[in-house]
Amino acid sequence: MPSGTDSDTKWKGSREAWLDAAFELLLDSGVDSVRILPLAKQLKVSRTSFYWFFKDREALLDALVERWREKNTQGLVRQTEAYAESITEAILNVFDCWLDTNLFDSPLEFAMRSWALQSAEVAKEIDRADESRIEALTRMFERFGFEPLAANVRGRTIYLTQIGYISMKTQEALEVRMQRIPAYVEIFTGQAPQPRELQRFQARHGYVWEAIS
Repeated sequence: MPSGTDSDTKWKGSREAWLDAAFELLLDSGVDSVRILPLAKQLKVSRTSFYWFFKDREALLDALVERWREKNTQGLVRQTEAYAESITEAILNVFDCWLDTNLFDSPLEFAMRSWALQSAEVAKEIDRADESRIEALTRMFERFGFEPLAANVRGRTIYLTQIGYISMKTQEALEVRMQRIPAYVEIFTGQAPQPRELQRFQARHGYVWEAIS
């Protein structure tokens, strides 16, 4: 049995490497393609080395769900809790998720929702994620003085709009999306974002700010 040296680690890979490879297959070909032998070939390691890190394929799939939960659900929740001086700035913090895959991975979200069509357990995970994300958005609005019902409706509107983007695989050039964002913010909050808020938001995403007339 390998002793845990650097050469042994190369021989069997690493847990993160197996997960990364599994995510690539999930994104490219769906959950049915996430199997041990193709992963081992991709990683150029022994098939049996998989069992250093996971009990079986189901354990690997569970780890994929957990990583998605941390990446997308917790990423979104953290953005709703980020510091903001106004509700419009808070919304722009949330919008960071739609432009930064480090905060929220839209292709992964699509892959998970496709997987949920085949798995009742994953569908339950999606339902729980939807609920917790909408609750986080609702709390964000309430923090800025919105009544509970209005806060919930606005939070749901933001969330379901973005899930629609993801489900339809809508693609927009960065310039087009940036031009639309002020109108989205105003529709979702009833308030126009301040130019300085838009400038900070655009700068975070490498977009040259243009003054709003």
